[in-house]
Amino acid sequence: MKLFVSDAHEGLKAARKSVFPSVPWQRCQFHLQQNAQSYVPKQAMKAQVADDIRSVFDAKTPDEAKRHIELLCKRYEKSAPKLAVWAETALPEGLAVLALPAGHRRRLRTTNALERVNKEIKRRTRVATLFPNEASCLRLVTAVIMEISDEWSSGKKYLTMDGAE
Repeated sequence: MKLFVSDAHEGLKAARKSVFPSVPWQRCQFHLQQNAQSYVPKQAMKAQVADDIRSVFDAKTPDEAKRHIELLCKRYEKSAPKLAVWAETALPEGLAVLALPAGHRRRLRTTNALERVNKEIKRRTRVATLFPNEASCLRLVTAVIMEISDEWSSGKKYLTMDGAE
């Protein structure tokens, strides 16, 4: 295991820390962006805040990202103090991908891959509608996940380790 990508679910965070304490954690940048909007006091500020957060996530290095966070916090410390406090602690949680090769960052910065898997499981289990027992549901879900794994192994690569820059 080299990296965990998730939202800030406290149970997941605690489980990861207890079982894999040395594995880095990447908080989903998409969900961070959404969470930030709840700390923006005025509708007119939302687009600018989103742009400022995007500049943090588009940084090429961790130092550059930290500098953008400092600028963001300073910019909003008076007009949106709750946002500034939140950003200081939450935004660094979305920067673990900066330690990875540039070619991997786009794919691993969000939980999109996991959400696609969950959507496919939901689609396939809805077709069955009724399972006689838990084991039959587990068999179908396992088959779906194995099918996805085979596609990722033999088909178009979602993430390759070759040529990662």
